[in-house]
Amino acid sequence: MKEYDRLTKAELIERLKALEEMAAANELQQTQRSTERKLAQTALSDSEARMHAILETAVEGIITIDERGAIESLNPAAERIFGFSAAEITGQNISRLMPSPYRKEHDSYLANYRQSGKAKIIGIGREVVGQRKDGTTFPMDLAVSEVRLVDRRLFTGFVRDITERKRLEQEILEISGHEQRRIGQDLHDGLCQQLAGIELLSQVLEQKLATKSAAEAARAAEIARHVREAITHTRSLARGLSPVELEANGLMSALQELAASVEKMFKVECRFQCEESVLLFDHAVATHVYRIAQEAINNAIKHGKAESILISLKPADGNINLTVMDDGTGFPKELKSDKGMGLQIMNYRASMIGGSLDIRRANEKGTTVACSFKNNS
Repeated sequence: MKEYDRLTKAELIERLKALEEMAAANELQQTQRSTERKLAQTALSDSEARMHAILETAVEGIITIDERGAIESLNPAAERIFGFSAAEITGQNISRLMPSPYRKEHDSYLANYRQSGKAKIIGIGREVVGQRKDGTTFPMDLAVSEVRLVDRRLFTGFVRDITERKRLEQEILEISGHEQRRIGQDLHDGLCQQLAGIELLSQVLEQKLATKSAAEAARAAEIARHVREAITHTRSLARGLSPVELEANGLMSALQELAASVEKMFKVECRFQCEESVLLFDHAVATHVYRIAQEAINNAIKHGKAESILISLKPADGNINLTVMDDGTGFPKELKSDKGMGLQIMNYRASMIGGSLDIRRANEKGTTVACSFKNNS
């Protein structure tokens, strides 16, 4: 109080005004902070509401897991896809939604990522197999993203059931294969027969002209030769459109002919090995297997510069194994985009017959392409 005793009246008034202004400024700051907090809370609430609405209405299944693989949440779409409610699956390992052998593979993916930091599936869309609550399996598209928080990280998986898409793709392939076989049969039974008739007429004409004009007879013989070449070419086209006969042993015969054709056309050693008879009554499956072998051979010759190729077909524990092994330069670690289509097609054909495709380097050199599928015949 002694300090204020020495102040004049005017100075006291100025001091009071300053205190009042300071109090008003503090009150204004508190009001602003309170308003900002309310706005932030409102924005957070709105953001959470929007996020909740997105998760609730999303067509894709959305699943979040921690870095140990434990499920933390899944949206209604994921519940419908897998048949689990969020309450009964939360806390369980994500591998619960996968059949063997994918369960073990996924656990190893997470362990390797925690140790090395190298991602194999994160940020990469891929086609995998899921398992529902009732034990049935189905094909699905999976994309995984990583979310880093302050003290931990989460992984979000976006899944889509593609059962119907695969069914339509299978139907399209079957229709396409049927049309190819029909065209091939028309070429063989229709056009080839007509050309054979023309060849016969040319031969008759040659014989008639032989006693009159050697030059004209030679011309008729030349026409007959060209017709024979056309017949051979047409039969080759027909064979390419429908390489596998409808008989159960058609695949073995087709692969044997393929090996002989490769040797003749490309001047490389190509052998077909089938120690035990393999019978396939499903013509579509046999055709897919033949096309896989054909593509593997094309890659071995074109990209691997192979000089020797072995095609092997054998049954094993209810499955049928097709192997194409070459002695070329080996399978490259990275493929250019314009060279990967054949591999994609082989993988696609293998998936269409419920099989698996494995492409790896051979023991010493070259490449081994192995396709394993069940024989449901």
